[in-house]
Amino acid sequence: MKKPLHSFHLRVTLGMVASMVVLSIINNILDYHLTFKSHFENERVSLENLAKNAALMINAEELKQIPLDKNGIDAPAYQIISQQLKRIKATNPQIEDIYILTPTGTKNIWKFIVDLDETKPNGTKIPASAPGTDYDAGRFSQMISGLNEPSADDKLETDEYGTTLSGYAPIRDEVGKPLAILGIDIDAANIHAMKKEILKGSVIFLMIAIVLAIILGALISGRVVQPIKQLKRGVDYIKDGHWSHKVNISGKDEIAQLASSFNKMAEGLAHSQQLLRSYFFDSVKSMAMLLEAKDRYTSGHSQSTADYSEKIALRMGVDPTVVKYFKSIVLLHDIGKVGVKDTLLQKPGKLDEKEFELMKQHPLLGEQILMPILEDPLMRSVIRNHHERHDGQGYPDGLSEDKIPLLVSIVTVADSYDAMTSNRSYRQAMSKEAAIEQLVKNKGTQFNPKVVDIFLEILKEEGR
Repeated sequence: MKKPLHSFHLRVTLGMVASMVVLSIINNILDYHLTFKSHFENERVSLENLAKNAALMINAEELKQIPLDKNGIDAPAYQIISQQLKRIKATNPQIEDIYILTPTGTKNIWKFIVDLDETKPNGTKIPASAPGTDYDAGRFSQMISGLNEPSADDKLETDEYGTTLSGYAPIRDEVGKPLAILGIDIDAANIHAMKKEILKGSVIFLMIAIVLAIILGALISGRVVQPIKQLKRGVDYIKDGHWSHKVNISGKDEIAQLASSFNKMAEGLAHSQQLLRSYFFDSVKSMAMLLEAKDRYTSGHSQSTADYSEKIALRMGVDPTVVKYFKSIVLLHDIGKVGVKDTLLQKPGKLDEKEFELMKQHPLLGEQILMPILEDPLMRSVIRNHHERHDGQGYPDGLSEDKIPLLVSIVTVADSYDAMTSNRSYRQAMSKEAAIEQLVKNKGTQFNPKVVDIFLEILKEEGR
């Protein structure tokens, strides 16, 4: 049983589908990355500018006056700056939190200077961190970078309160030295939702692409594989002996050129086979003529039998093309006698039982001799079964009535009539009237009645 993956058609289809799916995935990834990245970068730039402008509104000298301890919240400078931060937040509703941090001497440990109470979109309130509260800035590389220049997180941060994006900008003193950073957290739920929508759209597009890839892959691979299948069928026909078979593949591509070469090869093989058959057939005919020439009693028997058979077959409506081939085979109907001893063929008396059994082998020998050139089982039957009887008492297969092909029944009648009207070593020739009487007498037993009736009409018309 042929395994599915051994199918060239399936493998071509899968290969094309896989290629198209891979291309679709790459395209989706690029599209997703570029679309989201572009929008995300725009958001980051906007956030950086927002943080930068807010930082410029903060007075660094006032910031220095805020003590970094829990009592710093009561400092006048703290109140002034916190009010400024509240105004900035009120002006920009997307801001969730705004704060100011300053680095310490310890790596990644920063401290809050000013922080506001934060209200999350879900209504959760997060109290402000008091001045001097430690903060681990090591989690956010962009925050640390924000001490030197405006920056923003390069990825969304999602926690139990929602999704945020943070921007940072340095707050510099009068000589330009960075003193702290101003940080802004904005609600990034819309960016996160857009990311999910882009991803969802990419998945849908990918699924559609896969379905289309399967359909197109099947259609395109079918067009590719179809001519190859035709060539395979052509090879099978040639293998089975149909030498004249041609494949019809149009076009100018390599497969069409291969088909053209295949047809030329088939023509060459058919011509060579025809020549071989012709040589073999001529050789066998020569053997048959030599066989008859050795026996003066049977000289001309095959030709007469072939002539009678031709007339009967045409009168009974057999295709003339078939009749022409049939007649050439009838000429060889007794070729198997080359394997029978001359002492039996020319014995003056009646054959005994053992001798007759040997004589009955000649139809089988004839079939074996002609097997190389007789592919048509009907024509082989003409050689093998021309001694069968209508009542099933003939040899070698004991066929009867409709099981005996019409052409075989025709040869049987023609062969018997010519044998009866010819001199043989064991008897004198019958008169034509006596031979006709025997045909009529054995109609329905030895002979096919329809064939006998047609033959009698022919003989009457010819005045025989």
